[in-house]
Amino acid sequence: MHNRVEERIRIEMSSLADLPAAASVLIKEAEQEPVILFEGPMGAGKTTFIKEFCHQLGVKENVSSPTFALVNEYETSEGKLIYHFDFYRINEEREALEIGILEYLASGSMCLIEWPSMIPNLLPEHYLLVKLQPSDEGEVRTMTINRV
Repeated sequence: MHNRVEERIRIEMSSLADLPAAASVLIKEAEQEPVILFEGPMGAGKTTFIKEFCHQLGVKENVSSPTFALVNEYETSEGKLIYHFDFYRINEEREALEIGILEYLASGSMCLIEWPSMIPNLLPEHYLLVKLQPSDEGEVRTMTINRV
């Protein structure tokens, strides 16, 4: 059974100056869906975008890719928790289960997941899917936000 994917928003970003506006659009979309998956090739700007997204949510601590830890925890200015996952380096879904991915996803807290394709059988039924795609020249990035 395939989940219904509905493309909601498409944003062209030509420079880092476009990140704040794009992040604010995603924040509005995320009000109804706390699980957000980020897809895109290496170097597409997933972590850079997540840094801006968290900054706008009032995260004061340093936001960085949890490539080796698999998950980082941040707190917003309102005291809400954000969990940031990076599954690029895992070899099998069991590794995500061992860190408690299912509990994080069920927590109701915001979960930002880079490289969700590494855990396809563990993803929830509903989520936002953010795809970041650089242009061939690398200057312009297209971001699409889909509700699944």
